[in-house]
Amino acid sequence: MNLFEHDELLRKQYTGPLAGIDEAGRGPIAGPVVAAAVILPPDCFIKGLKDSKKLTPAQRENIYQKIKKTAEDVRIAIIEPEEIDRINIYQATIKAMTIAVESLSTRPAVLVIDAMKLPLSITQLSFPHAEDISASVAAASIVAKVTRDRIMAEYDREYPEYGFSRHKGYATKEHLDCIRKYGPCPIHRKSYSPVCNIKLPFK
Repeated sequence: MNLFEHDELLRKQYTGPLAGIDEAGRGPIAGPVVAAAVILPPDCFIKGLKDSKKLTPAQRENIYQKIKKTAEDVRIAIIEPEEIDRINIYQATIKAMTIAVESLSTRPAVLVIDAMKLPLSITQLSFPHAEDISASVAAASIVAKVTRDRIMAEYDREYPEYGFSRHKGYATKEHLDCIRKYGPCPIHRKSYSPVCNIKLPFK
């Protein structure tokens, strides 16, 4: 069964719109977490649609444009680093996903989510690696990833010394070396151990 057939069966089972939910940015030590909620129309097909992690940046951008043209609704929510530090990344991810769903113009009959449970009175199906099962979740994963990568590219222009456009805030050796050299900047997650435990040079 392909991703689109899976969603079509669920739409018929729950007799209504299906929203796929996914996020980007739980793992990085800098930048926001971004969640997306996507409602695709019945019987649609988007060539090349798959989990964002299995696509190149150019492929993601191309399919992102197709999703925006095809989807009945696409919503995103962004939780900034300061709030991630305050409430933790798990709660921040739940909050972002919840906001994205609640901002949809159509109330879904069912939510398909990548291994999370949201505090919403809507039927929810949570699967590990849901982006490999559901076309709607795969679409949400691409929307969230492209949106976050664009945000990190903007931050790269604001804080060019950290290389955000290359590592997107993940804890690469280059990134950690930059923090040791320059100290954390305002978009670093100060509660994350790689950031708070780094020994800064004496100044």
